[in-house]
Amino acid sequence: MDFALDDEERDIRDTVRRFVQRELLPREPEFLRRERSGEPGLPHDELVELQHKARSFGFWGLATPTGWGGMGLPAMLQSLITTELATTCVPFRFGGAADNILFAATPAQQRAYLSPTISGARRGCFALTEPGAGSDARAITTTARRDGTDWLINGQKTFITGGNEADYAIVFAVAEPGITAFLVDREQGWTSTPIPTMGSWHEPATLFLDDVRVPDSAVLGEVGKGFELAMRWIGKGRHTIAAQCIGIAARCLQMAVDHANTRETFGRPIGTNQGIGWMLADSETELEAGRWLALRAAWDADRGADARHAAAIAKLYCTGMVGRVVDRALQVHGGLGYTRELPLEWWYRSVRVMRIFEGTDEMQRMIISRDLLRGHSRIGGHLAHP
Repeated sequence: MDFALDDEERDIRDTVRRFVQRELLPREPEFLRRERSGEPGLPHDELVELQHKARSFGFWGLATPTGWGGMGLPAMLQSLITTELATTCVPFRFGGAADNILFAATPAQQRAYLSPTISGARRGCFALTEPGAGSDARAITTTARRDGTDWLINGQKTFITGGNEADYAIVFAVAEPGITAFLVDREQGWTSTPIPTMGSWHEPATLFLDDVRVPDSAVLGEVGKGFELAMRWIGKGRHTIAAQCIGIAARCLQMAVDHANTRETFGRPIGTNQGIGWMLADSETELEAGRWLALRAAWDADRGADARHAAAIAKLYCTGMVGRVVDRALQVHGGLGYTRELPLEWWYRSVRVMRIFEGTDEMQRMIISRDLLRGHSRIGGHLAHP
């Protein structure tokens, strides 16, 4: 059993690490200043500029198949890259990406939505959650009814990431014979309003659809098969969220270690105090446990196994772990950590949502326990006795 990275994995990780150190970390003070002033921390034009700079050395479309101009990287490498990017609060993401379910589009839809999204010319959003349907996605009430050769869509979506900036939405609605996905341009009539939150990620949106008319060609996939597409989208993101938590926790722990070595009270560094030292030790232990859970979920995805169980474990543990590590790092910094001069306060608020979106803690626990009770997963996973 070899836990070492191969040369390619190490080179890619190190390239991303250098990009973060040279291009993103120096932007943190201005990012935080803008956040304090109520401005966008990383304006879209700056994001695009950074994305094209990254593209100049080959980083474009991490998960996008090579046939579409992307890198087609395996989940393990995507996990390593996500971890590196998460070590800064500057919310950079590599360009060239599109929702994985857009690859189920027809050739005409691919030309209208997939290709422009990969190139960066268009921006979409995934519109599933509703005021009365969060964890229970099958309970959505947005409807789509036939009207001649068209569909009329009515309903409301909420907490939609990127919904305020998107020019089209993948809308899930109840249509005979079941939940169906539609590609709906903003110009076809849906509107959005921002939702203020306690965190500082891009504000999610509420989407309103009132008799929005779309042609039959707007159906993504097959009529009645939209729920399967939605689950494919949600499942893909869970091990990535876990990897993001690892990066945030690693940066916060490093900040705590550095501060504990340099801040002195009563004539000695505060790190020599047992109370501080134990917080560092607990954080390192939990961080390393989470790291291997996140990588295990990505490894399962790469080897073609059903990664849902491992991803649920990784998301459940890592999203709780990062909150505890950030809290301890803030405590080690004392009053300085509570200020908005450092990213600790920003992360303290922002990571809380990770235990909610793309499957709450409670949903992950339900998935894990159900798999065990039904025999879908063995205790010990692939290392368990046959």
